[in-house]
Amino acid sequence: MLLFRLSDAFPAKEQYSLTDQVRRSSRSVCANLAEAWRKRRYPAAFVSKLSDSESEAAETQVWIEFAVRCNYLSSEVASEVYREYDEIVAMLVSMIRAPQKWTL
Repeated sequence: MLLFRLSDAFPAKEQYSLTDQVRRSSRSVCANLAEAWRKRRYPAAFVSKLSDSESEAAETQVWIEFAVRCNYLSSEVASEVYREYDEIVAMLVSMIRAPQKWTL
Protein backbone atom coordinates (compact mmCIF):
# COMPACT_ATOMS: atom_id res chain seq x y z
CA MET A 1 0.00 0.00 0.00
CA LEU A 2 2.91 2.33 0.63
CA LEU A 3 4.06 1.97 -2.98
CA PHE A 4 0.52 2.55 -4.18
CA ARG A 5 0.39 5.85 -2.28
CA LEU A 6 3.89 6.85 -3.35
CA SER A 7 3.08 6.16 -6.99
CA ASP A 8 0.19 8.65 -6.78
CA ALA A 9 2.85 11.35 -7.01
CA PHE A 10 4.34 9.99 -10.24
CA PRO A 11 3.71 12.23 -13.28
CA ALA A 12 0.52 11.72 -15.27
CA LYS A 13 2.63 10.68 -18.28
CA GLU A 14 3.61 7.56 -16.28
CA GLN A 15 0.04 6.52 -15.50
CA TYR A 16 -0.01 3.70 -18.04
CA SER A 17 3.63 2.72 -17.71
CA LEU A 18 5.74 2.97 -14.55
CA THR A 19 2.83 3.74 -12.22
CA ASP A 20 0.85 0.82 -13.60
CA GLN A 21 3.85 -1.53 -13.52
CA VAL A 22 4.86 -0.81 -9.92
CA ARG A 23 1.27 -1.13 -8.74
CA ARG A 24 0.70 -4.35 -10.66
CA SER A 25 3.85 -6.09 -9.47
CA SER A 26 3.51 -4.98 -5.84
CA ARG A 27 -0.10 -6.20 -5.72
CA SER A 28 0.89 -9.44 -7.38
CA VAL A 29 3.30 -10.24 -4.54
CA CYS A 30 0.37 -10.34 -2.13
CA ALA A 31 -2.00 -12.05 -4.54
CA ASN A 32 0.45 -14.86 -5.31
CA LEU A 33 1.14 -15.34 -1.61
CA ALA A 34 -2.59 -15.68 -0.97
CA GLU A 35 -2.84 -18.23 -3.76
CA ALA A 36 0.14 -20.13 -2.33
CA TRP A 37 -1.50 -20.27 1.08
CA ARG A 38 -4.67 -21.73 -0.43
CA LYS A 39 -2.61 -24.34 -2.29
CA ARG A 40 -0.61 -25.44 0.74
CA ARG A 41 -2.18 -28.90 0.55
CA TYR A 42 -0.05 -29.44 -2.56
CA PRO A 43 3.64 -28.73 -1.84
CA ALA A 44 4.66 -28.30 -5.51
CA ALA A 45 1.81 -25.84 -6.20
CA PHE A 46 2.59 -24.02 -2.95
CA VAL A 47 6.26 -23.59 -3.91
CA SER A 48 5.33 -22.56 -7.45
CA LYS A 49 3.09 -19.72 -6.25
CA LEU A 50 5.71 -18.64 -3.69
CA SER A 51 8.22 -18.52 -6.52
CA ASP A 52 5.84 -16.33 -8.53
CA SER A 53 5.51 -14.04 -5.52
CA GLU A 54 9.29 -13.84 -5.17
CA SER A 55 9.62 -12.93 -8.87
CA GLU A 56 7.04 -10.17 -8.55
CA ALA A 57 8.84 -8.78 -5.50
CA ALA A 58 12.09 -8.66 -7.47
CA GLU A 59 10.28 -6.96 -10.36
CA THR A 60 8.89 -4.39 -7.94
CA GLN A 61 12.42 -3.63 -6.82
CA VAL A 62 13.38 -2.94 -10.43
CA TRP A 63 10.49 -0.48 -10.78
CA ILE A 64 11.56 1.22 -7.55
CA GLU A 65 15.02 1.71 -9.08
CA PHE A 66 13.44 3.19 -12.22
CA ALA A 67 11.38 5.58 -10.09
CA VAL A 68 14.54 6.81 -8.35
CA ARG A 69 16.45 7.23 -11.62
CA CYS A 70 13.53 9.21 -13.06
CA ASN A 71 13.47 11.38 -9.90
CA TYR A 72 9.95 10.26 -8.96
CA LEU A 73 11.11 8.86 -5.61
CA SER A 74 13.84 10.10 -3.31
CA SER A 75 16.75 7.76 -2.71
CA GLU A 76 15.97 7.73 1.01
CA VAL A 77 12.35 6.66 0.61
CA ALA A 78 13.21 4.19 -2.12
CA SER A 79 15.98 2.63 -0.03
CA GLU A 80 13.56 1.97 2.79
CA VAL A 81 10.96 0.39 0.50
CA TYR A 82 13.66 -1.59 -1.32
CA ARG A 83 14.93 -2.97 2.01
CA GLU A 84 11.40 -4.01 2.94
CA TYR A 85 11.20 -5.94 -0.31
CA ASP A 86 14.56 -7.55 0.48
CA GLU A 87 13.00 -8.80 3.72
CA ILE A 88 9.93 -10.06 1.87
CA VAL A 89 12.11 -11.91 -0.64
CA ALA A 90 14.13 -13.45 2.21
CA MET A 91 10.95 -14.70 3.88
CA LEU A 92 9.64 -16.13 0.63
CA VAL A 93 12.93 -17.90 -0.09
CA SER A 94 12.88 -19.34 3.42
CA MET A 95 9.39 -20.70 2.82
CA ILE A 96 10.40 -22.11 -0.57
CA ARG A 97 13.40 -23.89 0.96
CA ALA A 98 11.32 -25.51 3.72
CA PRO A 99 7.77 -25.92 2.40
CA GLN A 100 7.06 -28.79 4.79
CA LYS A 101 6.84 -26.24 7.63
CA TRP A 102 3.93 -24.57 5.86
CA THR A 103 2.11 -27.24 3.90
CA LEU A 104 -0.68 -29.46 5.21
